[in-house]
Parts: sequence; structure tokens; C-alpha cells
Amino acid sequence: MHNARTMATAPFSPTLREDEVEITAVRAQGAGGQNVNKVSSAIHLRFDISASSLPEDIKARLLCLSDRRITALGVVVLKAQTHRSQDMNRSEALARLQELIDSVASVPPERRATKPTRASQRRRVEGKRQRSEVKTLRGRVSD
Repeated sequence: MHNARTMATAPFSPTLREDEVEITAVRAQGAGGQNVNKVSSAIHLRFDISASSLPEDIKARLLCLSDRRITALGVVVLKAQTHRSQDMNRSEALARLQELIDSVASVPPERRATKPTRASQRRRVEGKRQRSEVKTLRGRVSD
């Protein structure tokens, strides 16, 4: 059974609403013979972060991501074309969007600054001293 501590730390995964996602079918690139010229099997997905019903903190973390799939206007643009079927590409695009949202759903832990130990400082300085000695020995020999 789950105790209260594990339930509290479990990340909240918001679900997407279908009306917030704009999906259009486009022609896929690449090999496929004549079929690729007549069937629009690739999926072009657009998701406006600001206009969505996601919680404000998740929206803010999504907009702060430096991801090339997020435009300057805050729109997530995904293209799925790995499968030959439109339905499979649609489900893959939605899964990738959900994965992107899940990646920012949990609050990152706050970083606490730490100091290096005195022994590690000594080892670092000793290593630098040894390298310096090796390099001075490489210098010009004077008689």
C-alpha cells in the first residue's frame, strides 16, 4: 500500500483536452512510393500554451524551456510522420506532447550550494602543482 509520503511526492500529470490541440494532416516526407504523393498521413500538431487550461506554474515552466519545438509566441509545434497510418501518427504526436508536459509537471528540487571539502581542495591544488612541475621540466635546458 502507499503511505502518505509517497502519495504527496508523486508528480501531478495534467491531462490534455482535445479542443486545445490543433491537429492537421499533411503529406509525409521521405520514401513511400506513390502512396506518399496521394495520402496525407503525417500529423502537424499545434498547442498554444498560454491559451490552454494547464495550471499556471506548468505553463510558466513550459514557456521557460529552451526547446526548439516551442515558438517565440508560446506555441508547441510537433510533426509526427514515422508511421504510415494517420491514426498512429496522431497518437504519437499526442503522446510526445503529453511527455513534454509531464517533463515539467513536477517542481524541480531547489539547489543548495555546497562547499568543496578541505581534502578535495588540497588534492586539486596538489594536482595543479604536479602538472606545473611537469610543464616546467619541458622547458629549455640551460647549462
